[in-house]
Amino acid sequence: MRNIRPKELSVICVLLNLFIVFIAGDVYLHNPRGSNNRLDEKGRARTNPNNNFDSQNNDRGGYNVGSLFYYKGSTLSIEWTNQHSCQTENNHCEMILQYMCDDSIRDGVTTQTIPSNRAQCANYDCNKDRRFRMHENYEHYLECGLRERNKGLFTADQNMNKRNSARNTRQNPGGTRRGYECPEERDHYPYWHPSPWMDIAVLTNDVSRCRYYKQESQNVKSRWACRFPVKIMEKIKNKVILPNNKEACEKYVLPEKLTGESMKPEWVQIPPHGIPAPDCRETEYTRDNHLGNGIGGHPVTYNWTLPSDLEHENCVIRIRYNISTSDYDVWNTDSSVNADPKRLNKGSKIDLSQKMGLESQEKATERGYIFENNPEVKVFDGLDFDLRLAVNTAQYGRTFQDRSHTFAVRQRPSDLEDKVIHNLNVRGKRGNIVQVYPAVEYDFVPNNLEIAKGDYIHIQWTGSNTNPGNNDGQGLAGTDRNNIVLLAKQKYAEGSGSHMYVGGKYGHYGVNFPMNAGNSTFLGLSKDDALTLAYIDPGQFRGEVSELDDAGTYFNLPPRKVTQSGTYHYMSTRNNNFSNRDQKGRVVVSESPYALKAVGSMGGHMALQGGEAQVFVEEGVFESLKKMRIEKWSTEEGERRMRAVNRGMHEGDEYASDFYYITPDDLIPKGSEKKFVFEMKVYDDDDVTIYHASSDFSVWTTMDADISDGKARISAREGGVYVARTSSSIALVVGIVVAVVVVLVIVGGTIFYFRRNPTKWQAVRTTCRNAERSMQNKV
Repeated sequence: MRNIRPKELSVICVLLNLFIVFIAGDVYLHNPRGSNNRLDEKGRARTNPNNNFDSQNNDRGGYNVGSLFYYKGSTLSIEWTNQHSCQTENNHCEMILQYMCDDSIRDGVTTQTIPSNRAQCANYDCNKDRRFRMHENYEHYLECGLRERNKGLFTADQNMNKRNSARNTRQNPGGTRRGYECPEERDHYPYWHPSPWMDIAVLTNDVSRCRYYKQESQNVKSRWACRFPVKIMEKIKNKVILPNNKEACEKYVLPEKLTGESMKPEWVQIPPHGIPAPDCRETEYTRDNHLGNGIGGHPVTYNWTLPSDLEHENCVIRIRYNISTSDYDVWNTDSSVNADPKRLNKGSKIDLSQKMGLESQEKATERGYIFENNPEVKVFDGLDFDLRLAVNTAQYGRTFQDRSHTFAVRQRPSDLEDKVIHNLNVRGKRGNIVQVYPAVEYDFVPNNLEIAKGDYIHIQWTGSNTNPGNNDGQGLAGTDRNNIVLLAKQKYAEGSGSHMYVGGKYGHYGVNFPMNAGNSTFLGLSKDDALTLAYIDPGQFRGEVSELDDAGTYFNLPPRKVTQSGTYHYMSTRNNNFSNRDQKGRVVVSESPYALKAVGSMGGHMALQGGEAQVFVEEGVFESLKKMRIEKWSTEEGERRMRAVNRGMHEGDEYASDFYYITPDDLIPKGSEKKFVFEMKVYDDDDVTIYHASSDFSVWTTMDADISDGKARISAREGGVYVARTSSSIALVVGIVVAVVVVLVIVGGTIFYFRRNPTKWQAVRTTCRNAERSMQNKV
């Protein structure tokens, strides 16, 4: 690694803490359950906001501790809300999703912050003292306090208290400790020194930076650090600051008076995590000041396929939310414009004149347009009238954060090694919307789950017995309980009838009575499973089951195969009071296998299980994020769907593939020359033509395709339906023969006619001569 000085480092590394906010409380993780530094407090507010990490969130956020486990390779829906919008003109937004697994990670049993003095921990080992919550370990924070902070970073007019360690940042100038988190690592991504966090995804408004994020992620790139042995670093902590770059580290000599001998540190390389680079794509739209709900009022999610080689009992997820405004060039602003304590004006030297429409920086400064805490500005030139702005430069660039409670990732049972497993969980907690805010009320997650017949579903949830006693809800006060029963059939038909309102339907989710269990089962599961889901195995024999009071907070139904297709609406009978949002969900089970993925301008790849159909999208092909879906239909299913809309297919002879349906139709704008590649399985390589139609089957067109080895590769611009048909050469020969026969019959018949009628032939000859002379005339 070449020597990178702090100022250079600030230019090549992305600053995540360049954001403007006006209130505390910004990102909340709902699935898996986000802690927001909460453990199991009975009050609405968390006891200790400094317990484990710096969230910058409202004290009332978070869920009480509860852990789940997931199987390797299963699909986990990560769900969150963020307060200040994404993918809008109001700000720039980035979401960083990460995870970490380690034997020492734990939730703890006390809200007290883990000590920084090892003498206060059992056996002088804080890493193993199970009383305290811990994610990053003791050595991580020790090294952070000894590392020189990056002095090339923009700190505005914040006072670093003459401390120069990585514990002091513009957002945390006083170096407040929160667990063993390193503030500089928290506030910046990708961080230029070692981090235990592994990247899942980077969701950003500015996808031009994605290539950089993927290259610089510690998933794939090593890090360096200036280090002494831990015992030496303990002796010198709070006494010296070690360099943060190679050149200075190799020149540094530790004073003899500190350890009894002069010593030199080592510039150590830490290998990458050795996992794939993170997914990087566009953020999704979320609304300002509305708990960040996305389109349709639903929270945003990211579907994470758990790594197939990950197996650990102690893991956590971290989400960081970063927003910035356009008041200055956040990506290219560094320490050169920090406040100068020697200047009369203590504000930063950022030139706001151009943004404010003023002729010079001097004029902007004269009128109070200075990047500093609480400036007073003269909005009207020539009037001695100031308006004070509520600006805090420590928060004018800001990172918010939440972390899950611990969870486990386990080996699959041997009979599920190659199966698709979907996780169905519960998020939220007891209470009405006012009582639980900024957390959320009960709901199932994913609320709308789509799976294929033959897939497996793993139903699991956890709750708490220590919710505030006066929070609304049914059953024993303070308790979370959930169950699943199938809803009664809807009262009104979908899509028709006098009771329809424009664009929707009445009577399905609104039904509040469960289905008679003798008539149908949920997802085709056994009646024993349906009984278990309804009564969730009460914790005592013949316990109180009407409101599930004697059931435990944790429930797990091992993965079950879904054997029936259809749409299943279900409910929790306990959480169905008018004062609380109905806890209801939907599972749509398709007859055919399918795949879902969000693909944006950075491109991507998606495939059906087994790889018989795949989509390859190169970078720059899509202009925006597309929620793509591939579904496979049998030829019988394809024919049925065409009949349903009174369409047929007359092209080609026999089917040479299944039907493959890609949505949405409009993937690439009309007029664009860009294309993506769709690869599909075909039964035969010879005399095969690929046909395409839009979703309504209105017109079938042929597609150019490279067909070999049982696969067809098509350069496509649209979604819709794709199918292969044979174009038999025998049929072509037969057609030619028939045409020749017809011609011979016509010629032979004509000759026979005129031989029988010679006068008719003479009249024809005369007419032809006249026509020939007429054509030779000139005007």
